[in-house]
Formats: sequence, C-alpha cells, structure tokens
Amino acid sequence: MPGSDYRKGNPAIELTDFAAHVHSRFNISRIEPWSKHFSSLDSTYLDQLRAAVAKAAAAIVNIAVDGDHSPYAADPAERSQAVTFGKLWVDVASRVGSPSIRVNIPTAKDSRPNLNRAAESMQQLADYASGKNVVVNLEPDNPVSEDPFFLAELLKKVNSPWLRALPDFANILAHHDAGYAYRGIQALFRHAYCICHVKDAEENAHGTIVQADLRKTFAYLKQSGFKGFCSIEWDRPGDPYQGTAGLIDKTVQYLA
Repeated sequence: MPGSDYRKGNPAIELTDFAAHVHSRFNISRIEPWSKHFSSLDSTYLDQLRAAVAKAAAAIVNIAVDGDHSPYAADPAERSQAVTFGKLWVDVASRVGSPSIRVNIPTAKDSRPNLNRAAESMQQLADYASGKNVVVNLEPDNPVSEDPFFLAELLKKVNSPWLRALPDFANILAHHDAGYAYRGIQALFRHAYCICHVKDAEENAHGTIVQADLRKTFAYLKQSGFKGFCSIEWDRPGDPYQGTAGLIDKTVQYLA
C-alpha cells in the first residue's frame, strides 16, 4: 500500500507502474492503491491501469478512498454527497477489478458523530456496492469520527455483508491508551472480512512513535477467523523498502 504522501528524496511511481514495481521488489502480486494516487478516473485511464496490473501478473485487492463529505452530517445534502462519492469509487473498483474499497468518515462541521444518520448513508452505499459485487470497508483512523467502537456499532446497525471493518494495527494506538486500542482492534476484527492493515508503529499527535504489539494483534486476527489480505503499510521515517521488507517477514512469521 502506498504511503500517505511522497517523502522528500523518494521518486514518485506512477500507479500504472506500481504493481510491477512491488512484484519486482518484494515478490508480492497484490496491491492496495490510494485514491489520491489515481491520475484520472476516466474509463481510458482505468482500463490502462487494469491492463498494467494484469500484465504484472498482479491484482488490486482494495482501494483506500478518502473524501471530504461526512455521511453523518446533519445537512442531508452533505450526506448525499458522501454517498455519491462512495458510489463513484465503487464504480472505479468495479472497473479496475478491485473486490473492495475503504471509505473514510470525515468529521462533520454541523454535528457530532451520529449513528443513525451514518447508518442510513452507509446502508445506501452498501446496497449500491452489492449490485457491483464490491465490499465497502471502514477503518479506524480519525479519532473523532472513526472511533473503533462507533464503527463497530455502525457495522452492527447496518448489518450488511457488503459493509465490513478494516482493522489497522496501529491507528488507534496513536490516539488512545493501549487497553482501549487493543479492545477496539478486537472489536473490529469481529466485523472484518477481506483486508486489514499491518503496521507496527504510528506517530501520535505529539510526534511520538507508538509501537504496535504485532504478536498480540496477530493473535486477535487468528482468534477472529479472519482470512482476508494483510496489507503492509510502512508509514514512518526510515528506508521504506527496508522497512516494508522487514514488516513482510514479520507478517509471514506471525501468520505461520
């Protein structure tokens, strides 16, 4: 999975070349691109991307999608924009052959997180995605709007096989104490289906790197019966190739 930005001194890689690059460097044939790395959403570009991924004997397994509109906002127009944005990326996923997307839940300017409104919006998106055979995932990232227990309640309320959790190994640790974070990770693995993010550390709001307990988190993964993809995410200072390779080795070790 590409990092959240381009580090100074690291050359950018075109998304159409990314699958081949990952296959060459790490002998991995599955990728999870980020929505902001798409140069275009027109059909010609998407078809080129799908062809490039196939040529590399690879596949896209999820698209991490970040938008600006909140699905729980008090303003119905704002909620409608969130659903429309999600549907757009469901269509993109279908076009490039990705079985799932991860949508974000931005904070609303006019409301605190609202379970009922979020559920109504996500139900609409899940219903649409089911018609395209695409799963929609939710990830605990924003500490306000994507609290792990809020997401767990949202998933239970919608209760759709097309709306699932995407547990991240370190995101919650950046915002909460370890007890809260690991309970949240466990809660989300109960709703996970096709993908999780393996990350061994994250920078918190104070600029401190917090470490994830990989042994403990992989134990939760196994206890839940999760059989999806483990997306490797290296998102901190240091050589990204060396860091990613090390995280791959640890993942293989803990999955054994």
